[in-house]
Amino acid sequence: MILRVGIIGAGLIGHKRAAHLSDAKLIAVTDIVSSRAQDLATSYHAAVEPSWQSLVQRKDIDAIIVATTHESLVECSIAGLANGKHVLVEKPSGRYTHEIERLQKASQNQDKILRVGFNHRFHPTFQEAKDILKNELLGPLLLIRARYGHGGRLGYEKEWRADPHRSGGGELLDQGVHLIDLCRWLGGEFELEWGKIGTYFWDMPVEDNGFLCLKSNQGNATAWLHASCTEWKNLFDFEIFTRSAKLQIFGLGGSYGPEELRIYRMKPEMGSPDLETRSYPQSDTSWSTEFKAFVNEIKGERTDIATIQDAYKAVQIVEKTYKLSSTPSPSCNA
Repeated sequence: MILRVGIIGAGLIGHKRAAHLSDAKLIAVTDIVSSRAQDLATSYHAAVEPSWQSLVQRKDIDAIIVATTHESLVECSIAGLANGKHVLVEKPSGRYTHEIERLQKASQNQDKILRVGFNHRFHPTFQEAKDILKNELLGPLLLIRARYGHGGRLGYEKEWRADPHRSGGGELLDQGVHLIDLCRWLGGEFELEWGKIGTYFWDMPVEDNGFLCLKSNQGNATAWLHASCTEWKNLFDFEIFTRSAKLQIFGLGGSYGPEELRIYRMKPEMGSPDLETRSYPQSDTSWSTEFKAFVNEIKGERTDIATIQDAYKAVQIVEKTYKLSSTPSPSCNA
């Protein structure tokens, strides 16, 4: 059976989702900018709905993808569940933990699937890295070190991400949650030991850089994370250190450069390690792989796709950082 899908939000992510539906058909689209909805719908021979309220009430839709700005994620997702739809909501799934708690509660008495779009889990480099960590005897996890940054563009400080009401926070909530989620997915539970945010360049009331030090609950592993929108050249670099190896994931495709998984295996005599490099020059497949996982979850299979509890844990760490930081944050007074 082909899954019938509606998309709420026809921006960049809405377009990515529409382009990577598998075993599914796009039925309807809506957006607060009607021309955007029309453009996306036309590309896939779908209908345009005047509002998200009317879209979630359609009887010919089985599942919705919520790809709105942050302030609408929870409301649209709750309405989708209430109208008997499976829901894939984009990260972070809510601006604050108390919003995500509302969504968690709304999903508890439903027989529909609610999952969160942390697509980085589904990049082939991360899928392979997790497989290696699971199946090779590399020893315990020691350290994760990660940087995720992008360059700015003219007018960035006037976009919705710079509006604390719409976004709920800055770079740490926007991209930093990906790093937190990947740490938890690969290494189990982590807690915040230290965090700081700063607004160093952009004239906006949310942070343009976030720094985290996390400590593993299951050992002595530490994660040192930096999310930035003052990188000036897009960068993704994620390193996983174990007792006898280091796995380095570099690039995400596109402007971040081709994906590579670099595997450094320690020799018995130590010295310079053996290096194996696996490259993935193809286009970003994470969106289609994640959607397949969403479909499989609906079928009753267990996959790597993020749950609402995963989202809650990531945003909880962000909120704790905001409260601990000496820089004021919009989330502190939520």
